[in-house]
Order: sequence, then C-alpha cells, then structure tokens
Amino acid sequence: MLNPRLATLPEYPFDRLRQLLCDIAPPMDAEEISLSVGEPQHPPPAFVTEVMARHAETWGRYPPIDGTAEFRATVGDWLMRRYGLEPAAFDPNKQILPVIGTREALYLISALVVPDQKGGGRPIVAMPNPFYHVYGGAAAVSGAEPLFLAATAANRFMPDITDLDAATLDRLALFYLCSPANPQGMAADMETLQGAIDAARRHDFVLVVDECYAEIYADTPPIGALQAAAAMGEGFANIVVFHSLSKRSSAAGLRSGFVAGDQELIGNFRRLRNYIGAQMPLPTMAASAALWRDEDHVTELRALYRANFDTAAQVLGDRFGFFRPDGGFFLWLNVGDGIAATERLWRDAGLRVLPGSYIARTGADGNNPGDAYIRVALVHPPAVTREAMERLVKVF
Repeated sequence: MLNPRLATLPEYPFDRLRQLLCDIAPPMDAEEISLSVGEPQHPPPAFVTEVMARHAETWGRYPPIDGTAEFRATVGDWLMRRYGLEPAAFDPNKQILPVIGTREALYLISALVVPDQKGGGRPIVAMPNPFYHVYGGAAAVSGAEPLFLAATAANRFMPDITDLDAATLDRLALFYLCSPANPQGMAADMETLQGAIDAARRHDFVLVVDECYAEIYADTPPIGALQAAAAMGEGFANIVVFHSLSKRSSAAGLRSGFVAGDQELIGNFRRLRNYIGAQMPLPTMAASAALWRDEDHVTELRALYRANFDTAAQVLGDRFGFFRPDGGFFLWLNVGDGIAATERLWRDAGLRVLPGSYIARTGADGNNPGDAYIRVALVHPPAVTREAMERLVKVF
C-alpha cells in the first residue's frame, strides 16, 4: 500500500529528540529554554500584518504560480543589489519562482532533476554530512543513492565535491550545498562555489545552493552561488539557489521564499509546480515583496544575533571547541557525546538542544561526524541566551 522508498527515509531528528527526552523530567525550578529548533524568536516587522491587511480582498483569488510582477521585480532587484548581478544577464520574469517556504521546494526539486538512471547506474544525490533533513528525504523518495560527504573541522565543515572521482560525478544528479552551513555556519568561498559550478556543468548535474542563512552573518556578507557564476561569465546553467524570509526576516510562519537561477530549470520547475498547486497567497506575496525591499529590519535582526554570539563567546570562552561561524545562528559544540549531553542538559538545566548525530549519518567506516556534538540555536533575545549559556556551562 505504501511506497517502499519511505522505508529508506532518514529518521526525523525532532521525533528522535522527543523520544529521547520524553521520560526525562527537567528541573522544577528552571524555566525551560528550547535551543533545539532554528525558529527565530524575534518578532517580524510590524508592517507585515499591515501590508497583508491592505491586500485582504485578494484572499479570494487563486494566486499565479509564478508570482506577481511586483514580487518577481522586487526579488530580482534584491538579488542584483546583494550579489552584484547585471540586469542584462538576469531576467526576474524567467529566472525566479516564489515558493511556500524553501523546505517544500528543496524536496520537490529532486522530482524534477533525478532520473531513473545516470552515468550507467543508479543516480546519486549528494549532500554535506551533517545535513538538513529535507535533503536526505528528497534523496530517499526520489530513488537515488544518497551520498553523505563528511563536513568536519578538517575541511572547514565544507566538503569539496571536486574531490569525488569522475565515475561518481557522472552518476551525480543533484548536489545540495548549504552556505552558510547548517549547523556549523561556515560559508563557501568563491573557489568552492566555482569548483562546484564547473563540476556540475562538466558532469551534467544540478547544483542546489541553500542560502537561507545568507543574511545572518558576522562581518562579511557570504558569497552567493549566482554571484560566483556571474564572475565566471558563463550564465547560470545547472545552478539554482533558494532563499527564505524565515530566518532573514524572522517570519517563519509566513512560509515565503523563492528559487532562482538556471532559466531552463526554473521554467520546468514552474511546469511541475503548476500540477501541485503550491502557490503563495496574494496577501503573503505582497508582504514578502515589502520585506525584500526593506533592509532596516534585517540590519536590526543581524545585530541581535551578533549580540547572542558575543554573549556565547563571553560565557563559553574556549570551552567545547567554541568558534564564531561565518553566518547563521547555531553553535556547533563538541561535548564528547552529543546524546548524553542532550539528556543531561534537559534533566539538569531544562535546556533542550539537538544531538549532532541526529542530523548526520554514520558512514561505512562506522563514524558519525555529529556524534561528539550538540547543535544549539541562538534564536532568543540576548538575556535568554545568556541564561541558557550560563546553565550550559554550570551543567558541564
């Protein structure tokens, strides 16, 4: 009755976390603090509800799959400003699609680009390890062979796809790359991005770059894949990037993002999504355009996340291999045994974190690159973050 590929889905990390902690009671005298989910706790700009209210009459209309002209133009202007794209080289009307958050689209892209056979064998979908669970789900249900590329301190948590042999690259259908990375926060440099783009074109696979944390950075705005491709001067073939307002604008519940890049891929993705009906409502689209136009709220949110990392640095010092990432809002802390540490932090301090092994896969060598780690989301106001960091240090 069920698709047998469902049996190959990686275990959902937050279901595993609930099972791990369900029989452990946190302390009665400590307010619980959840640091396990990357859900921003800062409020979105007030103008979001105002814009949606002004467009309330459009709730009764079916929205167009390719978005409104305003949405496409606003996102196109933002991409050109942010990544220095030339208007003559990038057409917002043909190279941008709105999506209902990026999670569904990151999953669905596999249905578009993973064939039954490639390079003389079963197609491969590659991703960093640890990885965002949607990448693993997309690989499993598409019928591809998942390839987990260890992202460790040894490679600055950013695996290089060009290290693979030619036969493997020929079977590759899709490579998911997250920059800045979830969970470690390292950003791909120009050499890494251009190497991946070149490999995608030579071996005919699709490079998907998940850039949803690109606007939360420490000092320097991370380079984007479209920016790297533009510098190569050969267009955007084989590349799509995903952006979201969930992190950038603290608007996770808005479920608003976009995909942009290769014109042929975007056109075919539009065709596929037309059958599914995953359109963004028109009031949401109007609010989204307003958010992409406004940079002031992003600057303010970025400052709050910087303050959280400042606090973590003050309290943690050099414990647990602490480092400040290039971007994102996670700490990737080496605590020796991530599962045991997660249980202890919940039992002794009311802190809910995520074991690193729950977002990674154990390799053929028996090693899981997340075993020693916990992922800690610094998504709360600075005062709550300080309390959480002080509890963490006290427990250990």
